[in-house]
Amino acid sequence: MKKLIASIAIGAMALVGGVVGSGVAVAAPTASTLILSGGSGVFQLDPITINATASSAGLVAFKLGGKVITGCDAVATTSVSPFVAKCAWVPAAAGAATLSGAFTPSDAASFSPIDSPVLNVKVGVPTQGVVSPIHIYVDTVLASGTSGALGPRFGVSCAITNEYITGQGIVFRVYANNSDQGGAVMDSKNTAKAYIEIAGIKDPLQLTYGNHTGIAFWTAILKTGAAPLYNTLGVINYKVTMVAKDSTTMKVLATKLVAQVVNGKRVIGADGKSVYDRVSYYRTVSVSPALKGATGTFTPNWTAASLLTLFALPTA
Repeated sequence: MKKLIASIAIGAMALVGGVVGSGVAVAAPTASTLILSGGSGVFQLDPITINATASSAGLVAFKLGGKVITGCDAVATTSVSPFVAKCAWVPAAAGAATLSGAFTPSDAASFSPIDSPVLNVKVGVPTQGVVSPIHIYVDTVLASGTSGALGPRFGVSCAITNEYITGQGIVFRVYANNSDQGGAVMDSKNTAKAYIEIAGIKDPLQLTYGNHTGIAFWTAILKTGAAPLYNTLGVINYKVTMVAKDSTTMKVLATKLVAQVVNGKRVIGADGKSVYDRVSYYRTVSVSPALKGATGTFTPNWTAASLLTLFALPTA
């Protein structure tokens, strides 16, 4: 009996040894890659496309801040190289966002799953004031007569720029429209308050509305130089605020029918009747009680290199 058991054991070992010795072995899955691109777009416009390129065919789960994006939890790549999956992303807010992806290969025996590196993007927001219904835009120009020591060489009066040297005057030019009034220009007639707050200055700069060589807009001047003038070097942080006057009327968007006219004659359709187009226009309506004047603000959201900056006077 012992001899029989020994024979069986030896036969089993021989069988195992034959398999191993044949050189047949299971290979480890190949490491996968997944790279994200795209993701750049504007808030509240069309969906933003995120691209994921994998090293093989499979499924990609797209993530925002580590959480799967609804509708993009299992997006198939193309079946041929490059293996690309796309996600149509509708961001809930503007600003910085972190995107990533998790890849599951179709051939799990040959390729391993992997997470992509994080893709940092910024969802664009309009540079106009974002506090509805007043929309504001601001630029800065060099003031005339206060160009500083380097004025003859650096800086031309009224040139739009964001870089200034101590001793130069900075003119803020502000343009604003009020959607409560059908996009009407904010001017001295319909504006209650308009001012600029600058970090480091106690009192706000009051904006004034006027004619500048045939063009009207709001202005305020920041004088720089030795104290008591503004002389803090670096980025100038500021905020523009505009408050509309209360109003007993407002403009509302409406539509009306207008007959098509070609070469001074009305267009007649196949039915023998005039052809009409429906067009939009603003009509003025009375409101009671008065419409409370809206408040709009503007804080520059330029890239770092475009922010308003004050530099010291270079030394010889």
